[in-house]
Amino acid sequence: MIEELHKAHECSPGGIRTINQLRFHLQIAMQLELSTVPPYLCALYSLRDGHNEIAAQVIRSVVMEEMLHIALVGNVLNAIGGKVELTKHVPSYPTKLPHSNGAFTVSLRKFSRAAIQTFLDIERPEKKRARPEAEDYKTIGQFYQAIQKGLRRVCGETNRHFVKKAAGENAQIFPRQYYGSIGSAFPVSDLPTALRALQQIVNQGEGVSDTLFTSKRRTRLAVDGRELAHYYRFQQIELRRLYRVGDKINHPIGAPLEIDWDAVYQMEENPRAEDFPVGSEIRGKMDEFNRSYMRLLESVEQSLSGQPANLMASVGSMYELKYRAVELMKIPRGDGAGMAGPSFEFIEAAREAAA
Repeated sequence: MIEELHKAHECSPGGIRTINQLRFHLQIAMQLELSTVPPYLCALYSLRDGHNEIAAQVIRSVVMEEMLHIALVGNVLNAIGGKVELTKHVPSYPTKLPHSNGAFTVSLRKFSRAAIQTFLDIERPEKKRARPEAEDYKTIGQFYQAIQKGLRRVCGETNRHFVKKAAGENAQIFPRQYYGSIGSAFPVSDLPTALRALQQIVNQGEGVSDTLFTSKRRTRLAVDGRELAHYYRFQQIELRRLYRVGDKINHPIGAPLEIDWDAVYQMEENPRAEDFPVGSEIRGKMDEFNRSYMRLLESVEQSLSGQPANLMASVGSMYELKYRAVELMKIPRGDGAGMAGPSFEFIEAAREAAA
């Protein structure tokens, strides 16, 4: 399905030029944001209670903001008459970031050095003067630059293609409907608010204006009242040292960060339900996890498609998945390859079970 749409809305070298290309690339942006959540959750779920508490806080905070990004992209997509679709495009791991240059692979792994390296690859800041790239982008920032450029070109100063109903209570996520993260969801009704929503996503991932931070504004959180961008939050884990006020980019010299790489459930990477026979304990638990995951995605999709009040409850259920995931991580695979784990796979039966 997504490959056919890609061919139909493939951009010329000049970038996004039509409303259909714009809607399509916003849908890809939702797929991109969604593809990062299971790897982050796998690493988070694999941490044993009472260990690596700061690392757990870092990963949890990023997950909450990735879900915020899905809501913000959904607001922009709804504002220009698009349709939010999450359950049709569930990634299969290992995978590449959708429409990227494929420079690295995203896998489901336990908390580990390899996992943190992947997280840094995902959130890596774009280089100065990097060109917008709707296809084959090197960084997520370049991809969002291309969408912002497409918004300006396609919608213009007259706000072409923005639909009046998009500003209504039932079509947009408001701050009161998503909280618990730095930044907030807000309604999108015109070009300036659409551009601001997408820029907030980029700032949270890689930082704003060559700084370590998500914003130039001070908040109640983090370093000197300013929140670190995702890349630099993860970099603290890699370098095992916290940033402090006045530190230079890539050179934290704050307090040491203790990391115990062994205090984790030894999940084998990229598990697949098909690797285990139907009727086996592991297969049953994997199928039930995937049903729960699909119900979560269906609920988020509904929240972004006319039922916004349900969004926080939907996202809250994400953490209920932890118990099913940890249950799997405690079961030996039986093939000498470590422990089982969640696979975050599409499963059609989720709809039947929810009906």
